Amino acid sequence: MTRPRVRVCRDCCCGTSRKHPGVDHDALLDLLVTSTTGVATVDVSPCLLACEKSNVVVVQPGPTGRRAGGRPVWLREVLDRTSVEAIATWLEAGGPGLCDGPASLRPLVTTPGVLGEAVL
Repeated sequence: MTRPRVRVCRDCCCGTSRKHPGVDHDALLDLLVTSTTGVATVDVSPCLLACEKSNVVVVQPGPTGRRAGGRPVWLREVLDRTSVEAIATWLEAGGPGLCDGPASLRPLVTTPGVLGEAVL
């Protein structure tokens, strides 16, 4: 079974203390990976060309979610444990196409970067 996939932008802006001092980016990435083990695949991506929205995370449906109408959901400003935990909870419940995202993530939903799904 193919799982949902999470792309975490880590390149020029996302995941840097230069842009977001005081955020423990490594700890947030570790939390995302450990809290979704067995549920989703987490990949670190080169720049997704949405630098003004950093830290960018794209939650992609698995095949079942895609068949149910799910599409990638782009999230901006994923900068705290609460957001990462909400992503993990959503994925545990099935992710895009299989269940609605948590209300706490709605303000973070954004449009894709310049290349849209082409970079995925």
